[in-house]
Amino acid sequence: MTVNGDAVHYRLDPGTPLLWALRDASNLTGTKYGCDSRDCGACTVIIDGRAVTSCSVTIAELEGAQVTTIEGLSADRSHPVQQAWLAEQVTMCGYCEPGFIMAVAALLDSGAAPTDEQVAALPNICRCGAYPRIRKAIARAAQARARPTNLQS
Repeated sequence: MTVNGDAVHYRLDPGTPLLWALRDASNLTGTKYGCDSRDCGACTVIIDGRAVTSCSVTIAELEGAQVTTIEGLSADRSHPVQQAWLAEQVTMCGYCEPGFIMAVAALLDSGAAPTDEQVAALPNICRCGAYPRIRKAIARAAQARARPTNLQS
């Protein structure tokens, strides 16, 4: 598989969840362990363009897959979702942030501005209750993605 643009071959049991391969073998600790049951979304990464809880897939299932973690989203935190997260001061404890940011990035990459229903359907949980700011950040990021870039000739 490819993780954040680098080819990776894990020498682990093929049944190892991607979450643990990323954290323990690749030292990519931005992907958080939350529940181990796909319920909280803290471990969300992007696999082949889709938001996936990394506790729910094994490394054996991902041969040839493209995986992006929070560390690979943007080296300088310039991704529109990361910028919106900062602008809306979403951060409280920060534990849910990487998974939420990855889920929102995948949602925005999938097409047009997300609907309220799509945002409400995100499986990610913020135990601090920052949902009003999260919704504002999602709207801000969607707006930033929709703006045409000014190209100089």
